[in-house]
Formats: sequence, structure tokens, C-alpha cells
Amino acid sequence: MDTLHKLNNKLSTTQVIALGFFCAIIIGALFLMLPISAADGHATSFIDSLFTSTTSVCVTGLVVVPTFSHWSIFGKIVILILIQLGGLGIISFTTGIMMILGNRITLSDRMLLEDALNLDSLKGLIKFLRRIFKGTFVVEAIGAICYSFVFIPDLGLIKGIAYSIFHSVSAFCNAGIDLLGNDSLIPYSCNLWINLVTMFLIISGGIGFIVWWDIINNTKKVWHHEFKLKKAIQKLHIHSKIVIITTLLLIFIGAFLIFLLEYTNNNTIGKMNLPCKIIASLFQSVTLRTAGFMTFPQSSLRSTSVLVCLFLMFIGGSPIGTAGGVKTTTIALLFLSTMATIKGKHHLVVFNRTIPHRTIQKALAVSVVSLSFLMLATFVLHLTEGGSLLDVTYEVTSALATVGLSRDFTSTLHFIGKLIIICCMYLGRIGPISMIIFFNRPHRGNNLLSYPHEDIAVG
Repeated sequence: MDTLHKLNNKLSTTQVIALGFFCAIIIGALFLMLPISAADGHATSFIDSLFTSTTSVCVTGLVVVPTFSHWSIFGKIVILILIQLGGLGIISFTTGIMMILGNRITLSDRMLLEDALNLDSLKGLIKFLRRIFKGTFVVEAIGAICYSFVFIPDLGLIKGIAYSIFHSVSAFCNAGIDLLGNDSLIPYSCNLWINLVTMFLIISGGIGFIVWWDIINNTKKVWHHEFKLKKAIQKLHIHSKIVIITTLLLIFIGAFLIFLLEYTNNNTIGKMNLPCKIIASLFQSVTLRTAGFMTFPQSSLRSTSVLVCLFLMFIGGSPIGTAGGVKTTTIALLFLSTMATIKGKHHLVVFNRTIPHRTIQKALAVSVVSLSFLMLATFVLHLTEGGSLLDVTYEVTSALATVGLSRDFTSTLHFIGKLIIICCMYLGRIGPISMIIFFNRPHRGNNLLSYPHEDIAVG
């Protein structure tokens, strides 16, 4: 305990969390290097083990070796554990750190983490963590049962159950790692049940745990006739309203654009019948929100479709969930703030609530920093690996947003390229939370100073 206190004195909470993720990745890589982890009984190279451990802990889904054939049962179990840890990592690490560090946490840290987790007090942390774990395992169990209706008849009892569990965890955690082969879910592209179950799990993990509880609490009140459905919707927190509306808009607008742009593309959905085209387009729009499964080849997408995919991947899911990206609330606030500025309004008002200016500043900061990382990583990867700039951009965006989709570029990466993508996946997983915490931290003295105002021209 004394060692931990000394460590806390030297490192910020953000640094400790980042270090925790790093240690989990390294430990996972060491396990995956063991001969017992590989199907052929030979040790896997450190770089490939590190890449696989990173993509699992960071719930990304990009792979440099085939998950279904390269890894043994032991290796697949290690990957599954890493995915589950990564999916719940931010919350569990944050809560665990606060529990271990105890009274040595400063008041500013307490206020900062309360705000980050949307809790009223630190006393609610344990309850919040328990609800997250309970809800996660319940949803994953439901997903596994639903998958089993297809996988058991296709693969047999034991293998079917194992595959159902693995893919349920991977889908809920938005990892996108599968055991079905190089074609991912392409063989099930027209299977309505598999598509619906997978999309349900992806969206459940991606909307964020805060929205879960808000919907559940208001649903209970409707069930007990405390108020009607219309009032329950009105009673939702503004965070939940923005997440739900933005998520639905992105899913359906994305699906419509993909359906329209790929309708005649025989290499993607062109040869499918109309119902399959609709399902595949909807699934693509959902999986782009950091899930990483695919029901048609990404390398066959038209360039205009790729641009739509890049936009959806960059946004990602919602805060305090299993998804990556800059988050739906970030983009929504930037859009609404822009509209308010165009209309000449001095304050952003959403659903009769004024959004603090500092929140808009954080949304802008997260977007600019994420975009800067994206541009830098794309430049460096293209410089070192070559290839199509579109493919490189798709790869980097997929890694930074922890999506896991690739235009067949991951398998061509050399040592340096793998390191760049590893860094992107790591930054993508810890980046948004780390940046939010950083921008929340008050700088002593600076806020007490006030300087004369002077305007500059913009636009």
C-alpha cells in the first residue's frame, strides 16, 4: 500500500490508468507468446503477440494473424479475457485505483472522477461498478443464448456454445474479433437473426452505461404506472436524449448512404436481394461505430462509401461505454454549437437546458486532438508502409477509433507499421478519457488571472 501511495504521489490518476492498460497489454502479450497459446505449439513472435494483445485490450479487432487458426484454445481464452477486461477497463481501472488509493485522492481528483463517471458521490462508485458488471454479464449471456440457436446447429454443441460466448463478449465489447475465419460474418450476411443479435450487442455496449440506467429507471416508473411513456421520455437526462437521437440518426443516415452508394456494386451488396441489401447496409452502419465485424469485404467499397465509413468510424460510440471514437455527444455538441453561432445565439440551449461553455471547449479539444493524431499517424504510416492513401487512412482511423475494420491492409504491415497501429489502438482506447480528465483538471493560479479582452478576425 505504501508503494502505491508513493506511486500516486509521482503519477497523476490519468497516468496510472494509462499505465494500467499498458501493463495489461504487456502481460497479455507475454501469455500469447507462450507455445501453449499457439495452435501449432510454437512460440509466437513478440510483435505479433503484442499486436494481438493490444487489439484485444483496446477492443479494436485488427489482427495480423488469423484468430481462428493461429491460436490454440488456451490462446483464444486469453484473448477472450483480454477483450472482457478491455471492454470494462476504463470503469474498472478508475474505480479500482480510487479504492486502492483511498484517502490519498485529492478533492479535485474526486470531483473530476465523479464528473467523468456522472456520479453524485464517491459512495456510489461500488454500486455503479456492480451494476455495470451485472448488466454486462446479463446482456452477454442473452447474446450467447441467442447466438447458440445458429451456432450449435452449424458447429455442434460444444463448439457452438464456445463460439456463442466468444462472439457475444466480442460484440458487446465492440471488439470485432471473431473465430469464424477470414471472412468474418460474410457467410451470415443474409442471416437476419445473426445480424439482429450482433447489432443489438454492439449498440448495447456502445450507447454507454449511463444511458442504460436512465432508460431502465424510467421504464420501471412507466411499468409501475408512476407516469406515462411520453413523460418518461421527457424525464430522460439530456445526456441520454443526445446519445439516443445522435445514435439513431447516424445509424439510419449511414445505412441509407451505404445502401445508395453500394446498391449496384457487385463486390459488396450489388448481387444481394433487396432485404439482404437493407440488412447489410444497416449492419455496416452499426459495425462502423467501433465494432469491427463485417458482412461484406471492406476493400471492395467504393471511394465515396469509404468517406462515409471514415466519418462514422471517427465519431464512434457514446461515453462511458465499450466503444471508441470521439463519441456521439462530442459531435452533437459541436454541431449544435455551430448552429447556435450561425443563428447568433451566445449560449447553447438544448432541450431547455444551457450547456456549459467548458463542455463545448472539451468537445472541441477532443475532436481537434483526435483529428491531429489521425493526420499524423496516417502520414507516418503511409511514409513507412506505402500503399493506397485511402487504405492507410482507413486503417489508421479504424485503429484510433478502435473499430477493427480493414481494407486488407493489416496483413501487409511490417514491423514499424505494426508498431504504429499498436500505438494508434492504445491511444484510441485511453485517449478520449485521458483528454477529458486532462481538460477537467484545474491549473492553479491560471484561473485567478484576468487579462484585457481583444478580438481577432475569424472566417
